[in-house]
Amino acid sequence: MDFEEIYDEYFKEVFLFIKSLCHDERIAEEITQEAFFKALKSLEKFDGSKDIRAWLFTIAKNTYFSHYKKMKRQVNLDLIEEPMMEVQFVKHLMNEDDAFTVHQFIHSMNEPYKEVFSLRTFGELPFEKIGKIFGKSAGWARVTFYRARKQILEYMEGMNYERD
Repeated sequence: MDFEEIYDEYFKEVFLFIKSLCHDERIAEEITQEAFFKALKSLEKFDGSKDIRAWLFTIAKNTYFSHYKKMKRQVNLDLIEEPMMEVQFVKHLMNEDDAFTVHQFIHSMNEPYKEVFSLRTFGELPFEKIGKIFGKSAGWARVTFYRARKQILEYMEGMNYERD
């Protein structure tokens, strides 16, 4: 049985299995595609002693768990860092003098931090689109944004020390 036949025969079953785990059609499609890609890469290692369906389901299940762990790490980082930094940042923007100081600092920032921060904050673009603009990933855009925001907060904290 060649890979195309395997793909045609088992894709829908694997897709439905993954969809039952994640309850999201788009993610299920992505994970199923990735699972079949992994299966294609390791097809020569499959000795045929087991049912090919079980082998494909195992690859798909492991791919799902890897995806889930990766997403959980990203979500947890956002949940931990986001609220504290956001409260500090909003406080600075609510004060007119601080807001002007923030804009001055943004103007002096190095690229890509200045543009990524501006696109996210003022342009309200999602990280996926910002990443596409730069030819990078959404993760890269997210990290760059958080680093830019951290630079601004550190600068503002330094300014507050100078005022006191």
